[in-house]
Amino acid sequence: MPAPTLHPRDPLHGITLATIVQHLVDRHGWEEMARRIPIRCFMFDPSVTSSLKFLRKTPWARQKVENWFIWELPQHPPEPRTEPSPCKK
Repeated sequence: MPAPTLHPRDPLHGITLATIVQHLVDRHGWEEMARRIPIRCFMFDPSVTSSLKFLRKTPWARQKVENWFIWELPQHPPEPRTEPSPCKK
């Protein structure tokens, strides 16, 4: 997944619904997605294509998927280390 561009008002700026669904499938799998959001396109013969069709037509379901994705976004990217960590002997 490409690194999301941080946008102050819209955390989904530049991220397509297809990318969101594919990320959640890769990370959690269809079974977990169906458990968290019990909709038929996640439960029976799931595919990204069928899920996208349903989510584009069903605002409440799309909102749940987008909110789940946003909840998993890191709040602050890790800062690079400038000094090596001390070694214990």
